[in-house]
Amino acid sequence: MNRTTFKSSLLIAATIAVLTGCGDRLNVLPTQTIDEQNALNTSNDVAVTLIGAYDGVQSGDVLGGAFQYIPDLLGDNAEVRFGGTFGSHQEIWNKTIAKNNTQVAATWIVSYNAINRVNNVLSAIDKVDAASKARIEGEARFLRGFVYFELVKLYAKAWGNGDNATNPGVPLVLTPTRVVDASSNVKRNSVAEVYTQVIDDLTKAESLLPASNGYYATKSAAAAVLSRVYLMQLNYAGARDAANRVIMANRYKLTDTYKENFNTFLNYGGADPSETIFSIQVNQQDGGSSLNTFYGVTIGSVPGTAGRGDVRIQTKHTSSYEAGDDRGTFFTRVGSNVYSLKFVDRYGNVPLIRLAEMYLTRAEANFRLTTTTGAAPLADINLIRARALLPPLTTLTLDIAAILKERKLELMFEGHLLPDLKRTRRSVGSLAWSADALVLPIPQREIDANPNLTQNPGY
Repeated sequence: MNRTTFKSSLLIAATIAVLTGCGDRLNVLPTQTIDEQNALNTSNDVAVTLIGAYDGVQSGDVLGGAFQYIPDLLGDNAEVRFGGTFGSHQEIWNKTIAKNNTQVAATWIVSYNAINRVNNVLSAIDKVDAASKARIEGEARFLRGFVYFELVKLYAKAWGNGDNATNPGVPLVLTPTRVVDASSNVKRNSVAEVYTQVIDDLTKAESLLPASNGYYATKSAAAAVLSRVYLMQLNYAGARDAANRVIMANRYKLTDTYKENFNTFLNYGGADPSETIFSIQVNQQDGGSSLNTFYGVTIGSVPGTAGRGDVRIQTKHTSSYEAGDDRGTFFTRVGSNVYSLKFVDRYGNVPLIRLAEMYLTRAEANFRLTTTTGAAPLADINLIRARALLPPLTTLTLDIAAILKERKLELMFEGHLLPDLKRTRRSVGSLAWSADALVLPIPQREIDANPNLTQNPGY
């Protein structure tokens, strides 16, 4: 591949890929690409391009799975075993990642492709009809803020691991890239600058988005991601208040059982359960889940199940559940291996944000701040425990071990493991939370193409 191609992997130019047939909100002609000169002339053009942005983030290399399984494999300490044949994923699980790791490169490339689509939408936002302008801008900012937050967590040092103002984060590209030239050789913005942009995008998204928006981003979805951002920054008041806004909106409710949150095609014909705040939609015509690819497994007695069965659950994990914990039964044995049942559905939606997380965040933040905003921490924790068929706790430990344990077991395999370990300064086996090996390398192909990109320590 030539040098120009290397550059374009960071900043995708020339055409805007679009997805059609994602519901009946948009009445558009079936097409795969739109010429740049004709792409953004009308309000409908911008709306179509926004659907293209959703199509970009639903990739299995981004929000369709990689942003979840990469931090979980990287943060694993012998609770799972990666038994697949993909060397790129073995490297991540082993914490011995090469600079030319193909999955690390794919996640970077597809993320910036999606960001470029979002930037095209925002560049033409003034052409959008007044009735749709706020919503479309809100959705675009939500997608960009969400993706940048995931990128900075994976490809940069965690918040507080050194100087946020000088630690290199990821490049902030906020305008469309349509021509690749010398100006495309962007530098990495600092971790602090990336977080500032993420918070700005998500805050504006929350103010612009409607409370209800079908399967698309909503006001509560933006607030929920903001709660994650503030939690990573140890801004417990911000995390608490954002999570509380989601809960108090009363638009979502915990499912009766834990298991109802997963395998949506098998259980509901593709609909999301009441607890889902935001998900990546998958169906027989479009979309895919790399969580199903790597965590899923074919169960002969259950038609519609599939997966490579690469992630095998170990006794160290299954033994961590209390007796009677319903979550501890959500596994299956196939041959000599044990697998999670969360993602066995070939066409199941990818749950990105669930209401249970908001209760857990509010409980932890309230506990740390000795406040009771929305509810007492013990009440929130016992709500989650009751759903798991566990008896209520009567007190919470001073080191918040009970809260962190509930969070881990409730959200396991959904992408929270490594971020939670880093923000609470806990090690991964023999590796300190701040270890260089727990940060992905900047893909070597990007550094070869762009002399202004610097590599992460340890690579």
